[in-house]
Amino acid sequence: MAKPRVLVTRRWPAAVEARLSDLFEVQLNRDDTPMRPEDFRAAMGQYDAILPTVTDKLGAPSLDIEKPQTRIFANYGVGFSHIDVEKASGQGIVITNTPDVLSECTADLAMTLMLMAARRAGEGERELRAGKWTGWRPTHLVGTKVSGKTLGIIGYGRIGQEMARRAHHGFGMKILAYNRSPVAPEVLAQCNATQVASVDELLPQCDFVSLHCPGGAANRHLIDSRRLGLMRPDAYLINTARGEVIDESALAQALWFETIGGAALDVFDGEPDINPQLRDSDRLVMLPHLGSATREAREAMGFRVIDNLQDFFAGREPRDRVN
Repeated sequence: MAKPRVLVTRRWPAAVEARLSDLFEVQLNRDDTPMRPEDFRAAMGQYDAILPTVTDKLGAPSLDIEKPQTRIFANYGVGFSHIDVEKASGQGIVITNTPDVLSECTADLAMTLMLMAARRAGEGERELRAGKWTGWRPTHLVGTKVSGKTLGIIGYGRIGQEMARRAHHGFGMKILAYNRSPVAPEVLAQCNATQVASVDELLPQCDFVSLHCPGGAANRHLIDSRRLGLMRPDAYLINTARGEVIDESALAQALWFETIGGAALDVFDGEPDINPQLRDSDRLVMLPHLGSATREAREAMGFRVIDNLQDFFAGREPRDRVN
């Protein structure tokens, strides 16, 4: 029996690519360049499975094909807002993701961003590398204490809970949580967290706010100028979720006029393009979408994709089906 034909849209860890090649007839994207809509339309007529990532824009232009051969998008990552789920479902295409395996590493990165912003680490490194440091002095790059402060978490799923665990048990932080659905009392109790009824209720109470909610149209510009105005003038905003969750122009204004203390972003709206209004702010820490960028997480994500593919082609319901 012929092996299913599988297209991998970007380079993956070598161990995962090797395993895919053992199990399937695999086409790798060896030059690692993003695919265009016309590339996806052509691929959907040739491959049984396409393995996209967050960088792949699988909207209507990419999916405009009659009777595709592709039967599954096995997504490499948790978020799938880059896929037009309704159109893909209408074509009979199953969509899966990779939950669980990157929660700890993404929470580690969110903590990194929070500490960098609070302690002005990015500014300090730039000063050193530019040869501008003149030595220790009492008023130099004075930041904000993290321990014992209040952290608001928007999106109390797996990653949000891991962030709460690090903040509460590692830094003694008070945890407030906003989630679309009720969080089980025993889950809240793990970090002595309090669930609040709305984002508007959460923001004014927090020294730090960390975003861990889904992206997509429902949460686009969830943090806009009005909500930035609800934050304390010395509070910090952290985003490792999706770039579109923040109105970046409004954030740039809040940083410029110092209506919030600072921000730290690992994700951007329209990445890899960065809003030029953000580039010039010293009070903003920026990293290039590194949330899951550990060898352990990236390999585990790939092997989770393989689990879903094996389930699907064996006629079983994939464990991580999202549509």
